[in-house]
Amino acid sequence: MDFNKLPKVELHLHLDCSLSYDVVKKIDPSVTAEAYHHDFIAPVKCLDLVDFLKRAVKGYSLMQTKEALELVVQDVFSQLKVDNTLYAEIRFAPFLHLEKGLTPHEVVETIEAATAAAVKQTGVEARLILCTLRHYTEEQSMATVKLVEQFAGTYVAAFDIAGDEAGCPITNHVAAFNYAREKGIHITAHAGEASGPESVWETLECFKPTRIGHGARSAEDKKLVQHLKEQKIHLEICPSCNVQTSMYDQYNDHPVDTLKKEGVSLNINTDCRTIVDITLNGEYDKLRKNFGWTKQDFYECNANALKAAFIPAELKTALLEKLANGYK
Repeated sequence: MDFNKLPKVELHLHLDCSLSYDVVKKIDPSVTAEAYHHDFIAPVKCLDLVDFLKRAVKGYSLMQTKEALELVVQDVFSQLKVDNTLYAEIRFAPFLHLEKGLTPHEVVETIEAATAAAVKQTGVEARLILCTLRHYTEEQSMATVKLVEQFAGTYVAAFDIAGDEAGCPITNHVAAFNYAREKGIHITAHAGEASGPESVWETLECFKPTRIGHGARSAEDKKLVQHLKEQKIHLEICPSCNVQTSMYDQYNDHPVDTLKKEGVSLNINTDCRTIVDITLNGEYDKLRKNFGWTKQDFYECNANALKAAFIPAELKTALLEKLANGYK
């Protein structure tokens, strides 16, 4: 199967964790290839999610000026183009990019404008998701969701929460998610990654998202799996990342195949292209080798992703048609 020819949809991609060596070298010429592989890419096995996320600092520490943000957006779209990506949702936390004087609004404004230009240049359709982080204050979360509101009608499309779910309670973020729902803002939320099914239940109850970032550990609770199906909650699955953070010992231990066979809506994502050192083409090949996935399996996942995407109905219909043509 020639994965390069298959159009793909990616809903779970962190901008600051997806810097190629080319763009790192442009921003900081002192970084050698050896240093890049040591500092930006995680070991094949990390102790846990917290250990894995230590590498994220390297990415966002370089993304502190408008010029650097623009370069990284261009770079990520180049990677998406190579993967024959039809549609992508790219997420970032505005408050991670303020070390050299940018305001959160300027960060979003810069990345949104760069995204608009990259969509036009590459033909890869995309939207942006703004993230609060688990360790943030209530004020930071609220400020982030209000940025989503302020950029309504642009490429900014949704609100998310990321970070260490095992180490930080959700208390600080309930108000922001309530605000998002009141304003009709699309919601996704990381859960079922560092913690088990109880984390997914809590996130669904308190934040009421239509999608869950990761959510793989939902497979451990049959009632939860049934609930996800009944409520049409879409899972943004990132298999290689989950194995790397030691959620699962080996790739074939991952429940993605089980969840798909049980009828849960899900799709396949890289999560952090640099830290994981993976592409969508590479991820698809692993699914083929480990679970025998066919062209039809990949088509179904991508169609589910588009149905769950944070885009207007007309664009969704047009992209679904393009997807179907690409799999003929």
